[in-house]
Amino acid sequence: MKRSTLVPAAAGLALLALTLASCAAPADDGGGGGGNVVSGGTFVKAISDDPGDLDPMKAVSPDTFDVVTVAYESLIYVTPDGSYEPWLAESWTDEGTSATFTLKDGITCADGSAFTGKTVADNINYNADPANATFSYGTVITDAVSATAEGNVVTVTSTVNDPFLSINIGTIMMVCDAGLANVASLSNTTNGTGMFQLSEARPGDAYVFTKRDGYTWGPYGVTSDTAGLPDTIEERIVSDQSTVTNLLLSGEVNSGVVTGPDQDRLEGAGLKYAGVRNPVGQMLFNEREGRPFSDPLVREALSTAINRDEVGPVIAGATGLPSSGLVMKTPLLCVQDPPGWTLPATDLDRAGELLDQAGWVLGADGTRQKNGQPLTVKFIYDAPTASHAPAAELVKETWDKLGVVTELSANDAAAWSDQLYTSFDWDTGWVQIAPGSPVVLDLFFGGATPDKGGLNFMFVNNPEYNELATQAKTATPDTACGLWQQAEKKLIDRFDTFPVIDNILPNYMSGAIFEQPNFLNPTSIRMQG
Repeated sequence: MKRSTLVPAAAGLALLALTLASCAAPADDGGGGGGNVVSGGTFVKAISDDPGDLDPMKAVSPDTFDVVTVAYESLIYVTPDGSYEPWLAESWTDEGTSATFTLKDGITCADGSAFTGKTVADNINYNADPANATFSYGTVITDAVSATAEGNVVTVTSTVNDPFLSINIGTIMMVCDAGLANVASLSNTTNGTGMFQLSEARPGDAYVFTKRDGYTWGPYGVTSDTAGLPDTIEERIVSDQSTVTNLLLSGEVNSGVVTGPDQDRLEGAGLKYAGVRNPVGQMLFNEREGRPFSDPLVREALSTAINRDEVGPVIAGATGLPSSGLVMKTPLLCVQDPPGWTLPATDLDRAGELLDQAGWVLGADGTRQKNGQPLTVKFIYDAPTASHAPAAELVKETWDKLGVVTELSANDAAAWSDQLYTSFDWDTGWVQIAPGSPVVLDLFFGGATPDKGGLNFMFVNNPEYNELATQAKTATPDTACGLWQQAEKKLIDRFDTFPVIDNILPNYMSGAIFEQPNFLNPTSIRMQG
């Protein structure tokens, strides 16, 4: 079993931990009301929206991932704490420019066909082809990678050194042969190796998965005969959080993400939760030429003005945590805790001085101006997130004292897409990125801008960050994380982002317990009696 890099400060930065480590299976008690495990029944998970296209290789939205991760599995299972467990692969090696995976015996697909080394190689080669435009391409795999198979041993080669090659390849969701042969069929059905496979789809209402017999290859040695597993999993679409709360309290729903005031009712009832770190208070800045935050002095000034002790609890709620870094999803590659950087102390006077240096002079009318134009900032946030609006109001109150004209703008999904990737009509706000590796982080901070087909919607151009990131991408495993950590510090020091606070996005348990890395692991569900 292998562990990812959760690196204590005392251990230093230059460590990519690919060492053997002991791992424990999920507990079979506690949570969701307690009681002994009982086999059978239906596990109901509330999701907020319809997943749409079920092709796992094209999945983008969290609701789609919530559904497809029930049916599809990976070579390696990454636990919530970033440890590695064998899943479809019983073992693997990593040499930087090559990796090998040895499959477990007896793996079968939902259609009864054998899942072979060749199936794995075909999946890897499909994802490595830019013409297929899969979700994995450009994030965990590129056309530098290719794979071959001999029996149950898969050999992966890369034309460039990749310090994370095995874990990147190991976390790609695997599709069975029939699905690869007819990719269009994956849009409305599933064909993977999962213990549960789609048996009924009711778009706009629910997606039902049924447990199949003969499953023997789960993480921690889980099989289809493991006690406490449900017979079916129902992913039910429930968009209103108060309704989700009521269903959790009544026991009609076993799993549901709830934030905001409704959490108090769940906490009061003693319900426990699993969850992942969420950068709820992260601020990003539009550094495009002509926008106020293209000036690093303005970014520093308005960040320094924010009282994190006041704003943080409002936006994060009961599960608030100081930011530990910009990488926060599994596999938690190169995470250092505590981080190698610090945020400035709140200082309104210093903020004013910085704005003066930037040429934004406080006028007689109480607003700051330069070249006859007021310092106007468009602050965007997610309308459905209950804590975003009041936290934005607090920021506005602070910036008002500095003479900044702050325009608050609540966004739905369509507005986010337009402003960040098309019109670029925004300045800052509660805008978050939550990658699982610094390589993915680099796509946003060091990659091409949207007008050139990239994801760098902030138009960041940080030369010191870019230089370190370039070195890190092809570094050896023992030096890569140190370089990525130095690069992350350059983003913080230049105020390319300002992480006010994180929190845990809680997935509450009722009548069942489960393990959740990024998304709920169906083999970890244990129904409670």
